[in-house]
Amino acid sequence: MIKSKLPDVGTTIFSIMSQLANEYNAINLGQGFPDFNPDEKLVSLVNKAMINGHNQYPYMPGVQALRIAIANKISQLYSHNYNPETEITVTNGATEALMSSILSVVHDGDEVIVIEPCYDSYVPCIKLAGGVPVFVSLTPPSKNNPAYSIDWNKVKNAITEKTRLIILNFPHNPTGLTLKSSDLDAIEDLIKDKEIFLIGDEVYEHIVFGNKPFLSLSTRDFLASRSFVISSFGKTYHTTGWKVGYCSAPKALTAEFRKIHQFVVFTVSSPMQYAFAEFMKDPDTYLNLSSFYQKKHDYLYNGLLNTRFKPIKSEGTFFLLADYSDVSSDNELDFATELTKKHGVTLIPVSAFYKDSLALVSNNNLVRFCFAKKNETLEKALQVLSTI
Repeated sequence: MIKSKLPDVGTTIFSIMSQLANEYNAINLGQGFPDFNPDEKLVSLVNKAMINGHNQYPYMPGVQALRIAIANKISQLYSHNYNPETEITVTNGATEALMSSILSVVHDGDEVIVIEPCYDSYVPCIKLAGGVPVFVSLTPPSKNNPAYSIDWNKVKNAITEKTRLIILNFPHNPTGLTLKSSDLDAIEDLIKDKEIFLIGDEVYEHIVFGNKPFLSLSTRDFLASRSFVISSFGKTYHTTGWKVGYCSAPKALTAEFRKIHQFVVFTVSSPMQYAFAEFMKDPDTYLNLSSFYQKKHDYLYNGLLNTRFKPIKSEGTFFLLADYSDVSSDNELDFATELTKKHGVTLIPVSAFYKDSLALVSNNNLVRFCFAKKNETLEKALQVLSTI
């Protein structure tokens, strides 16, 4: 008889909804992946790296040229200098970086504060590390505040002597919320007299709208000194299937991180690393990403205004939320399921990002759209939704 370490964990909502989309031949605006190819130059650089013999195990922390390129980018954008030899590790996507970060510092009985709605990998990782997740909810949209917001007093009140880690995901999936300077002030105040570490899940760092700069945790030296900052080449370069990301952290944290990393995956695909190192030498490959996705965000947002959905503008990520209360009174999962089966459009219920997806407080008549799609894909979905 197997005793599960994760008895409450089943198949993720993303896999469930994508499978349903395939079954009903639906337009999939649910799972967060682009339906278009990456830059041809990047693909050719991978091929070139293979031809040049980069097909064996690379150095465990990552190819040196790539770690140097990452360090240079962070220095230029966020004015923080990480040592590429001792403070930057290339990972098997952000998912592995999250797992390795949590396992690095969380011990049996440690509490980890999670802001919900939250990405679904956080809680299983915390439990596998022996930690206890402590949930703090964002304030959901209302008539007076038509978007999600964060109350740092709630986070402060959740901190105890057992608190070891706070996981912060900004730009935030699924709500699209971003951090302001005052938020960084609040975070500094929360941990200044405590031995609490941070994880900055910043995979959408290059997708911020309204011509606003992204405020990484690494823009503040004090926050950087306590943080694992995690990024994703998959989100930046439309290569989610390549599963390459990285973690930047102070030397002492990185040393612990690499102890875990080397036994989780050891190292990461060699030709992809060499290709990224060369490709990101041109900063336009990531600096133009916000404007690229801003157009797709606006296209979907304006299109939804011609439906009975009430879209909520996103501050970042490639996701947008919309209220469907004028369409249905069903809970979010039932609505998303019915939408796929009956109308052929697949979305993700925001309730799936809460610890109890069926609770009333988790169901706010909201669904998540992914607009990292071809315009013709978005247009087909909008045509369907306009008839509901």
